Amino acid sequence: MWTLTTDKQWSALAARFPEISDMAGVRQDPRHHAEGDVAIHTQMVLASLIAQSDYQALAADDQELLWTAALLHDVEKRSTTVVEPDGSITSRGHARRGERITRKLLYVGERIVALPFPEREQVCKLVRYHGLPLWIFEKPDPLKTLLQVSLEVDTQWLTMLARADVQGRICADQADLLYRIDLFEEFCRENKCWGQPRQFVSDTARFHYFSHDEGQPDYEPFTESGSAVVLLSGLPGSGKDTFIARNLADWPVVSLDNYRRKLKISPTDQQGTSRVVQLAKEDAKAMLRSQTSFVWNATNLTRQLRQQLIDLFTTYKARVRLVYLEAPYQQLIRQNRNREYAVPETVLHRMIERLEVPAIWEAHQVDYLPSERMR
Repeated sequence: MWTLTTDKQWSALAARFPEISDMAGVRQDPRHHAEGDVAIHTQMVLASLIAQSDYQALAADDQELLWTAALLHDVEKRSTTVVEPDGSITSRGHARRGERITRKLLYVGERIVALPFPEREQVCKLVRYHGLPLWIFEKPDPLKTLLQVSLEVDTQWLTMLARADVQGRICADQADLLYRIDLFEEFCRENKCWGQPRQFVSDTARFHYFSHDEGQPDYEPFTESGSAVVLLSGLPGSGKDTFIARNLADWPVVSLDNYRRKLKISPTDQQGTSRVVQLAKEDAKAMLRSQTSFVWNATNLTRQLRQQLIDLFTTYKARVRLVYLEAPYQQLIRQNRNREYAVPETVLHRMIERLEVPAIWEAHQVDYLPSERMR
């Protein structure tokens, strides 16, 4: 069984992980967290989680994953906490940044055994969405938000974590917050995504729903003819070129690296990179207009970057297959070093920290290919 650590005493955790020791002294607004700093709150959350009967009913492997998410759910309050001009204390963006730091910790595994991809991503998404059950009905489209999140994280586990988060604090509105979580659970049950991803009639229907503001979850759109585009995503050294050679050797490839080398433009040259992307898009448009299928080969590490490309491709009625490739960390380092154009490891680590793993709803088809599944 994977475990973050066998010694779960707080003093041992703080001694082993800087991410944990940093929680001490991180202030919280006493109106919402009268118990004290983030370290005190996190310990109370862990105690609350372990006491839940639903948690005790989980398999030991699942308990470890949920416990790890609870331990790390506020890890990036250390970097986001500010005292506002009115004296209130906020930590906006701590969950989003917490997801990325959790992924780096569990992937790089400098002090732990690295966690396999599916389990790691479940922990990361629990950290990312731990506050959602409290605020989902304040979202512009609560239903779409719920169904989207259900495709990324187990909503039952998310609810358990949210309850522990509320029970592990001292605040005047605790009863109201727990009631909001009850409503979130009922919302999940009503929409057939309690403890399971929401099912769609097809991949095309799923993509249409999440890419159209007025989409309906049970609508089956007409399939339009166009190119097939394979959009790759992955860190340098993750095996993108190998994937193409093994699976799509006869497809045209739009490669940003090839344009850079041809034009002798450094990846750090922002103005030059803009020119590279523009040239690549012009070549892609020519193939889209002629309905020629092709591969777009680049790292595509952020959702915003991928979305821009997918919007371009689907404007021409293309069907997009998004393929995320990943190698175990030590293998990634070796493969990057062996590349003809290796990325400096300091840069590679920054890329790991800002990596946003593609979500299943980003394209018509999304495939996750850790290296062991590529063989």
